[in-house]
Amino acid sequence: MASSVLTILVFLPVAGALAMLFLPKDKADLFKWIALGATGLQLLVALWLLGTFDRSAVGMQFTFMAEWIPSFNIFYHVGVDGLSMPMVLLTALLSFLAILTSWNITKAPRGYFSLFLLLDAGMMGVFVSLDFFLFYMFWEVMLLPMYFLIGMWGGPQRQYAAIKFFLYTLFGSVLMLLAMLALYFYTEPHTFNLIILIEQARHIDVQLWGVDMRWLIWLALFIGFAIKVPIFPFHTWLPLAHVEAPTAVSVILAGVLLKMGTYGLLRISFPLLPAEAVYFAYMLALLGVINIIWGAANAIAQVDLKRMVAYSSVSHMGIVLLGMSAIVSTNRGGAEAGLNGAVLQMFNHGIITAMLFMLVGVLYDQAHHRFIVYPKDYEDESLRGKLGFGGLAGHLPIFTAFTAVAFFAGLGLPALSAFVSELMSFIGGFSAFRTLTIIATIGILLNATYFLRAFQRIFQGPANEKWASLKDLSGREIAMLTPLLVLIIGLGVYPRPALEIIAVTMGELIDLVQAVIPLAAR
Repeated sequence: MASSVLTILVFLPVAGALAMLFLPKDKADLFKWIALGATGLQLLVALWLLGTFDRSAVGMQFTFMAEWIPSFNIFYHVGVDGLSMPMVLLTALLSFLAILTSWNITKAPRGYFSLFLLLDAGMMGVFVSLDFFLFYMFWEVMLLPMYFLIGMWGGPQRQYAAIKFFLYTLFGSVLMLLAMLALYFYTEPHTFNLIILIEQARHIDVQLWGVDMRWLIWLALFIGFAIKVPIFPFHTWLPLAHVEAPTAVSVILAGVLLKMGTYGLLRISFPLLPAEAVYFAYMLALLGVINIIWGAANAIAQVDLKRMVAYSSVSHMGIVLLGMSAIVSTNRGGAEAGLNGAVLQMFNHGIITAMLFMLVGVLYDQAHHRFIVYPKDYEDESLRGKLGFGGLAGHLPIFTAFTAVAFFAGLGLPALSAFVSELMSFIGGFSAFRTLTIIATIGILLNATYFLRAFQRIFQGPANEKWASLKDLSGREIAMLTPLLVLIIGLGVYPRPALEIIAVTMGELIDLVQAVIPLAAR
C-alpha cells in the first residue's frame, strides 16, 4: 500500500464524484453519504499515513513515479515530507468536516457534493505533487469547482464574488505558468521534476530585458502564490468570497486554500531559487507585517461577523510570512523557530478558522443574519446601529463555550494552539528583522480587540428576547466541532508531535537557502 497510498488519497474523492453520475438526481441523501464516505475513507488513509510517517527521515517518503507525457519529460510523481504531511492531514480532516457542515444543502445536491469532492482531490494533489506540471494541473483543477460552489450556492453577490475569485486566481496561474515554462526551458535536462530543479534552477544564467531571469521567475511565482495567501495588496478578493460562499466552502477556502500560497513559496520558490529568497526576505517580512496590521485593523471595522473572521485570516497569514522570512536569520535557532512556527501556524490557522466559520454558519442558519452591530444603512431603520444579538450566553451555553475557545485561540491565548506557532514565528522574525517584528506585535493587541469586542456584543450583556428561540448546538454540530476543539487544546498544551513532523524538512530547507549566504554575512 505504501507506494500507492498518495494516489489513493488523491483519487478517492474523484471515485466518489464519478459514482454520483450513475445515480438518479433525486437521491439527495445518497449523494451526501457518498461524499461523507469518500472523505471519511480519505481521512482514515491520511491518519494511516501519519502513523507510518518517519519523523526522523530526511527527504521524501511514500514516493511514486510513473511516466505520464514522456515526450516532454513529464511524470506522475508524488511524495510527502514534513512540509506536506501537515497539509495532507489538514485537507483530509477539513474536507470530511465540511461535508458534515453541508448536510442541509438541498439545492442541486449531486452537483454540490460532486464539485466538492473534485475540489478535495485538487487540493490534495497540490500537496503531494513533486512534478511542477502535475502541481500546476492540480492547482488549476481546484479553480473550477470553487468558482461554481461560490457562484451557484453562495449569497446574494455570489456571481460577482465567484468571478473576482476566478480572475484573481487565474492571473496568478498565468504568471506561474510562465515561470514554470522558463524553468523547463532554461534548465538542462529539460524537466518539471521539482527534485531535479532544486539542483538546476539556481544555475540559470539568462537575461531578459536586462533583468536576471531568476529574478523574473521568482517574482512571477511570488505574485502567483501571493494572490492565494492572500498578501496585501492582492487580498481584496478574499473578504467578498468568504461572505458570499456557503459555510463549508468558507471553511475550505480559509482552512486549506490560503495555505497553498505559503506552501508554494516553501515547496517551490525557496528551494529552487534560494539566492532570490535571501534577497527578497526583507520584502516578505515587510509584507507580512502589513498583512498583520492591515488585516486586523479591517477586522475591527467590520459589523458582519463572517467578514470579520475573513479579515482576521489576512492578519494571521501575515504571521506565517513573518516566520518564513526568518530563513535568513544568522541565528540558527531563530531560523528554525521561524520556519517551524510558520508551518505549524499554517495548520493551526486552518483548524481555528474552520471552527470559526462553522460557528458563524450555525448562527446564521437560525438567525438568518451575522451582524455584530446592524449597519447604518440597514433596511430597517429601527435596527440601525443596534446590537445584532446580545446575551446569547444565557440560553446557548454549549455554542458559547465552543465560540469562546475559537475566539481565544484566534487571539493567541496561551495553552491554545495558535499561541505556540505565533510565538515561534515572532521569535524567528525577531532574530532576523527586529524592528519589523516589534511593529508586528501591534497586531496582537488589534486581534484581541476585535475578538473580545465581538464576543462581548454577541454573548454578554442583557439577553435580546428576539433571539430567545435560538437552539443550542445539535449532536451533528457538536460532532463536527469537537475534533477541532481537541486539536486546538491538544496542540496548545503539547505541540511536540507536530513540530517533530515539521522540523527535519525545515532544517533541510534552512541549510539549502543559507548555503548561498556569503560566510561574511553569517
